[in-house]
Amino acid sequence: MSLEETHGPARSTGSQVAELVLVRHGESVGNVADADARRRGAGRLDLDTRDPDTPLSEQGERQARVLARHLAHRESRPPDVMLSSPYARAATTARIVASVASVANLEPVLDERLRERDLGVLDGLTGVGIRELLPEEAERRERLGKFYYRPPGGESWTDVALRVRHVVRDLGQLYPGLCVWVFTHQAVIMSFRLVLEGLDERTLLDVDRNEPLGNCSLTRYRDRGSASLELVTFADIRHLEASGVEETHEQTQEQTQEQTQEQAHEQRRR
Repeated sequence: MSLEETHGPARSTGSQVAELVLVRHGESVGNVADADARRRGAGRLDLDTRDPDTPLSEQGERQARVLARHLAHRESRPPDVMLSSPYARAATTARIVASVASVANLEPVLDERLRERDLGVLDGLTGVGIRELLPEEAERRERLGKFYYRPPGGESWTDVALRVRHVVRDLGQLYPGLCVWVFTHQAVIMSFRLVLEGLDERTLLDVDRNEPLGNCSLTRYRDRGSASLELVTFADIRHLEASGVEETHEQTQEQTQEQTQEQAHEQRRR
């Protein structure tokens, strides 16, 4: 296999899916706990479940139901195949969407390669907590950067991308000409962009920083008859906006830093 085949955009081997729709799971209890910890400047999330078992929040369930209704009434073809991360928040989102009449006969296929990025020893910690409890890791993360940093016991973004490369290869072989929906997580969706579009580190992180990937958002690729799938929409939340259901996503690193600075300034004023 050539370097271009390994690191460039994923190329067709003579067959590929007709449409690939990447769905980020609905808001989870973990997302809520993370946002609360960031607001308070806390070092650790107030959460007592394993990451794989963390469920959807009530808001997340509403978001998934909106997506299900959107799928039931959309004019384009429904999914022929539904794949999902085995993590509860993604699998539940997939099952809620699969409950609509148009795809009620589909059972989401769980694939562990679509699971969330493993944060290892950093699991459950905020940036504040990492700097307080694991200053050497905070320094190493700052030095290596978000893309290549691998926490002890965890994964880097490049590790996730390796999983995704194998998934992309299997999609073309197993589901040629079909519409495939994948229910998964933020880092995994960004890794699909890396693999399918051949993005470099700087471009990928710029997208991650500047284009929030909302819960229950849709990222769509289609076969346009070219050598690779082409991006149609990224982080599409129009179905949520039309329903009036709140759109949710993680804060960017810059927003978190601004909030931390404001909190520190407020403490000094006191």
